Amino acid sequence: MEILTILIPVSLILGGIGLLAFIWAMKTKQFDDPSGDASRILMKDWDDHPKP
Repeated sequence: MEILTILIPVSLILGGIGLLAFIWAMKTKQFDDPSGDASRILMKDWDDHPKP
């Protein structure tokens, strides 16, 4: 039972860090993708080589 005194605060701290990272990612618009992966995968243009 003594291990719970260590594991519970550590898990709360790690959860808080994860939540802060998620909020930061949302504020800096890391998840914005106007063209979208769903439509990009159907395109005929291959992105293997850079366009001249």
